[in-house]
Amino acid sequence: MADPIVYGPAFSMKLRSVRLALEWKSVPYALRDVDVLGGGHLRPEHLARHPFGKVPVLEHDGFVVYETQAILRYIDDAFKGLSLQPAHMRSRARMSQIMGIIDFYCYPSMATSIVMERFFKPLLGGSADENLIAQALPQTQTCIDVLNRSLEASPYLAGNSPSLADILLVPIIDYFRQTPEGAHLLPSGPNLVRWWERISEHPGIEKTRPTLGG
Repeated sequence: MADPIVYGPAFSMKLRSVRLALEWKSVPYALRDVDVLGGGHLRPEHLARHPFGKVPVLEHDGFVVYETQAILRYIDDAFKGLSLQPAHMRSRARMSQIMGIIDFYCYPSMATSIVMERFFKPLLGGSADENLIAQALPQTQTCIDVLNRSLEASPYLAGNSPSLADILLVPIIDYFRQTPEGAHLLPSGPNLVRWWERISEHPGIEKTRPTLGG
């Protein structure tokens, strides 16, 4: 069986979640950069993999799958090793619920409206839209509150061991905690802070951490 190939730029938060799942499962893989800043995601060879021109994409033995949650579930099902999905139906439902919260509420507010404004716009020669950031703060606080409550009874988001929900959240929190907004808001979620301290001990966190501006 050939090693899986992950397509996308290393700085992509969702691509990093895919890499983290492979690291957690101890699966060797190849990373193939897609120059999204230069329009590489809209070239025919990438559109053949992802017709909507997004990243990440996973290719494994001729099978191509896109959309991050689908990729993460495929990785957990396709490869041996530590299970990243709870066995109990209610815990698995909770994992899926939290993954939906991350994608539909946390990512737009914390990642798109704050992280991208604070980190990526300046790297591209622009300046942060302070109004957009301010508008994102109430939903960001709600996300922190919800995630913090999810960690009241267990060390990880869906139980006593890391799941796909945790892996989906890691890249967002890693960037967000480095913003002024993250430094101000994250302490309001002490369980979330402890979760970060716990999960960031995994060697895959450092291995997949992108270098910005380097």
